[in-house]
Order: sequence, then structure tokens, then C-alpha cells
Amino acid sequence: MTKPQLTNTIVMVRPVDFTYNEQTAVDNRFQHRPKNLLTVTQDALQEFANMVDKLRSAGINVLVLEADQQRKSLSKHTTTPDAVFPNNWFSTTVDGGLLVYPMYTQNRRAERRVEDLTKLLIDAGLQVSDLQWVADEDEGDQILEGTGAIVIDHIQQRLYGAQSERCHPLKFTQFAEQNGYQEQYLFQTSDPTGEAIYHTNVMMSIGEQFAVICDECFVDKNHYSEVKQSLKQGREVIEISYQQMSEHFCGNILQLRNDQGELVIVMSQNAYQGFSEQQRNQLAQHGQLIPCDINTIESIGGGSARCMIAEIFLPKASKVDNRFLCTA
Repeated sequence: MTKPQLTNTIVMVRPVDFTYNEQTAVDNRFQHRPKNLLTVTQDALQEFANMVDKLRSAGINVLVLEADQQRKSLSKHTTTPDAVFPNNWFSTTVDGGLLVYPMYTQNRRAERRVEDLTKLLIDAGLQVSDLQWVADEDEGDQILEGTGAIVIDHIQQRLYGAQSERCHPLKFTQFAEQNGYQEQYLFQTSDPTGEAIYHTNVMMSIGEQFAVICDECFVDKNHYSEVKQSLKQGREVIEISYQQMSEHFCGNILQLRNDQGELVIVMSQNAYQGFSEQQRNQLAQHGQLIPCDINTIESIGGGSARCMIAEIFLPKASKVDNRFLCTA
């Protein structure tokens, strides 16, 4: 069965705890410590609200996961500064699956509000019939941070991953085999200091008929040649420079299909400005470009527009379909 590459329904999480995350800054070179923390959360909340409004105006069905008040009352000292990036802890499938992933840092593990998320999805009329914990019970060091660590070609059933602390090779291979992906591409990346790129989705994005990728990140050029050849099968490949990736988040974009069936490509305003005019024209052939001003979230959080979006591929539910899945 051919699976859709795109969806018109997404989940976003309101960033009520947003601030500079000391734990993730250990390996996320895209984070920048702010000089003044006083207005960071409020600025992020405003950027988030504006982005939700803009996407809804473009015909995207945005489900917002609001603050978990019960968790906050029980654990006043537990905060989730990166909760605005939900694509790292869960993904969904066309047959009703909800997959929950292992997370690298302790404070990001607290983001996994499975019961709250399931209720949100069911209340929206979607079927959630199977819960799969990709994470091992002890979490350990075999981390695979969702669609941050893996970039999926749903049409060709291919999986791409840049090996890092957030993308363990054994967990990557295990995930691919258990979920029936026909081809796997795991590769080594490096920034100018020799450190691995922390998430695959900051360096590449796959749409229906295009792909954006940063070739300069690859350690082994033969591996890049293999990846590029696989992407060229049915897609226009748009190569971006390391500067476009690291300073503008041009790789962290996402193609969606709105409620009218029209194609749109979501990105930050920074990414829009980072693309050359020729590249913007290339992308515009694949959908309306929707740039969002998320400078605070992007600069301090070290993630961009794609990271803020969790795609929902779940089927519509009938009255007897849904089972509320609870988890310990």
C-alpha cells in the first residue's frame, strides 16, 4: 500500500515553559544563549500563536496541545523548555498507530504526555488504536528522537538518519526493520568542529516531489552520492550550503497539504530569507511558501519550523473505533 507523504493535520505544543535548555545545549550547536531571559517565554508564546494563526489561515488543521496543568501541580520543579518541538517524541501512522520515542535528555522525557495527546487526537475525531513504545524501559543510550532523528520517505518506504547522540545506529536499524522500511540510509555528518549534526531534520527535508539536503555535512561523499541518487528517484533535489543550514535552518522545512488539497511548504522567515531567489522559485513550484517569524524559538531553542510540527496521519474514527490508550 502506498502511504501518503503529506498530511493536512498537525499537532503543535504551546511553549509555556520555553527557555534556553542547558541539557540539550551539550550537543545542539544551533542553540544560542540569550543575553536577557526576562521576555523569552512571552516572545516564544507570541511567535507560536502567530504561527498557528498563519497555518490555520492557509487551511492547515492545527491541533494545539495545551499546558498539562495536572503535571505542573504535581511537580512544580519539572519544566519542559523544548516542548514546542513535539516531533521528537511521537509520530503517527495511517493505520492508527501512535509511536513514542526515546529522548536524549531528562527534561525532554517529561514532554511525553501520551494520555493528553491521545485525548486530543480522539476528541478531534481521529482513530488511535495502537500504542508502540520505541523507547526501552530503562531508556539507556540507544536514543532515537522521532522525526528529528529520522527523515522518512513514506512513498518509497525509505528511512534516512544522521548518526548522533540522538540517532543510535542499532535503534535506527531496529526501528526500520520493525516498521517495514525497505531501504535504510544511515550516515555520518560533521560540522566544522568535527561534531555530528544533532538532528537529521535540520539538514534535510523530503516532500512529495522535492528534497532539500545539505551535502556539505556528509563525512563520506560516497554515502552522500548514494543518498542523493535515492532522493532523485521521483524528486527534485535542492542542495543547500552549511551556512544556509546552520544560520538559516533552510533544511528544517516541511511540505503539507491544506484542506483544499493544495500544497504548502512551511518554513521560518529566517529560512525563507536564507534561500537564494532561485531556490525559492524552485520550492514555489512545489507549493505556496509559508514563512513564519519564529526568531526567538529558532535562535534559543535550536530548532525551527519543521521541529515545531508533528504530522498526524491517523485515520478518521468511527464511533466504535477508538480505544483510549493509557500508559504508565
